[in-house]
Amino acid sequence: MTVELSVVVPVFNEQDNVAPLVGEIVAALRGVLPFEIVYIDDCSRDATLERLQQLKREVPELRVIRHLSQSGQSTAVRTGVKAATGAWIATLDGDGQNDPADIPKLLATRATASPDTKLFAGWRVNRQDSGSKRWASKWANAIRARLLRDDTPDTGCGIKLFERAAFLDLPYFDHMHRYLPALMQRAGWRTVSVPVNHRHRASGVSKYNNLNRALVSLRDLRGVAWLIARSKRTATEEVA
Repeated sequence: MTVELSVVVPVFNEQDNVAPLVGEIVAALRGVLPFEIVYIDDCSRDATLERLQQLKREVPELRVIRHLSQSGQSTAVRTGVKAATGAWIATLDGDGQNDPADIPKLLATRATASPDTKLFAGWRVNRQDSGSKRWASKWANAIRARLLRDDTPDTGCGIKLFERAAFLDLPYFDHMHRYLPALMQRAGWRTVSVPVNHRHRASGVSKYNNLNRALVSLRDLRGVAWLIARSKRTATEEVA
């Protein structure tokens, strides 16, 4: 059976979250469409890889790829997308805060969208993070929106649905996953934000803090703004 959707999940030290999240993905998608789950272990130092290997014996849709050196979330996402066999990709953060039950909602939105819409981005309308994290995200989103004008209220949400080919055509750089709407729009595609559920982290700890996220974001914002300013698209036709 041809896979129609690949669910890509990057993880680093999420040993207690992999089994519950895989179970929720299966519950949300089995019987809906042919799918696969592609986990990328970013060189975890806990039992994440062992738990995933155990799950592979129980979940035929599950594939596991391991980075041999820690490379970060954007690289892990790209590794998963490149390995995926589905024409469309759904991404989820590995901490369980994204709800896999929202994937069918994104698929339903895609079914009514125009063909040139290549990204459906989750929008956490009721975030379950700490107050400081919500404030930092609100500040960062405001600056990003002013500079990039991507008309996206929440680019940091891990749950997204996008066309594999369109993603692989984008310029790659570390932390690019935070700028997918702007990069897709730069390539000439439409993007849509879809309200989704957001949950408290059940286990483990966040891999980011407000300071390191802010410092990286400011540098990357300048780079993405430069890419947009220097972009050029040309219409073409094949000559008979």
